Amino acid sequence: MSEKKSPSKKGKYQVMLLDDDSVSFEHVIECLMEICGHNYYQAGQCATITHNRGQCSIFVDTYDECMEVFEELLDEEIKTVIQKYKIIHDDKKTNK
Repeated sequence: MSEKKSPSKKGKYQVMLLDDDSVSFEHVIECLMEICGHNYYQAGQCATITHNRGQCSIFVDTYDECMEVFEELLDEEIKTVIQKYKIIHDDKKTNK
């Protein structure tokens, strides 16, 4: 009998803030400061990036830590998702 393997929770994960017009910018900023440890400037930048691009990475850590942040933000009606962390390189900037 074979056992089903659950997806690996090893490695880094990230919480992605999703654009949502149902909560105010100020509420998002306050939550990012309180829950994610952002300063006011960083929280404002993440809120603006999310508004303009649809999403922004706001927290990177282990899966369990990301789940805690996800649940706290959910309690505040902030829409987020957790995904495996991946670094995106912009090759255009590094090529000469």
